[in-house]
Amino acid sequence: MIEVSKEAGERKMDIGFIGLGKMGLNMALNVHEQGWPIIGFDVTKEARATAREQGLSVVDSLPELLKALNKRRVIFLSTPAGQITNQLVAELVEQLAPEDIIVDSGNSNFHDSVANAQFAKEKGIYFIDCGTSGGIKGAREGACLMVGGAPEAVKVLTPFFEDLACEQGYLYAGKSGAGHYLKMVHNGIEYVMMQAMGEGFNLLEAAEYDFALEKVADVWNHGSIIEARLMGLAKEVFAENPTLTNLEGKVAANGEAKWMIEEALRLEMPVPTTALSLFTRNESMLANHFSNKVVASLRQGFGGHEVVKSQ
Repeated sequence: MIEVSKEAGERKMDIGFIGLGKMGLNMALNVHEQGWPIIGFDVTKEARATAREQGLSVVDSLPELLKALNKRRVIFLSTPAGQITNQLVAELVEQLAPEDIIVDSGNSNFHDSVANAQFAKEKGIYFIDCGTSGGIKGAREGACLMVGGAPEAVKVLTPFFEDLACEQGYLYAGKSGAGHYLKMVHNGIEYVMMQAMGEGFNLLEAAEYDFALEKVADVWNHGSIIEARLMGLAKEVFAENPTLTNLEGKVAANGEAKWMIEEALRLEMPVPTTALSLFTRNESMLANHFSNKVVASLRQGFGGHEVVKSQ
């Protein structure tokens, strides 16, 4: 890893924020309150209005944003990964000037980030990939940041990143793609941790003992080996809804674990628990599984076991 000192670079430069949703708005407010001049833009009127109500300077179009920023311009993206972000990067590259900087703080595929960095470099523009963790609370109070990109550009923004991050929550990881690569693996680990917790609490809920799951999560989050932020969140969840009433057990997958598995296949590295966690999420989204119909039919065929008929 390349170390970059906090003293390096320009401090309190203008930062243009594109994407003022839950994460983008809270990150913008975080650094705005620390003295960073923030100019925001979002494609939706509602998001722009909310940001203005929170005290941010907001413009109504991308050209206005680019015009409002001082040289050298820094654009911080908090936009949906994939086509939306990639198209926005392409549009920005055509309108920015050499030495300007684009930061992608979303959950982009690291392959996209490498490609975007190369495309921007051809125009003399810097592209930095910034893996961001900590959720909405982290965005507002101090996030965990994993950054990749050209060291000379990261050096300029190091004071900004360190202010946006929680204490010891910022890492410059190396060349383009490194930040989003780390976030990909981070999210794969997150899948596994949550799956293990879900299975454990499922067993406790089914057991003959009358466990108060809120209290279990709370005690496990004080001094135990499995103490973790997710365990603290579990305590909050059970405090609000002890039996998770009116919730369906459908868990969406946003792509990062799939990318991690694909990368593991490329490198011929085993990641079985990550794969199983993803498959379990995929299974949770299906209704009336055909695979289960097959198993039930086979059990009836060889053992005469009863099958439940549809009404």
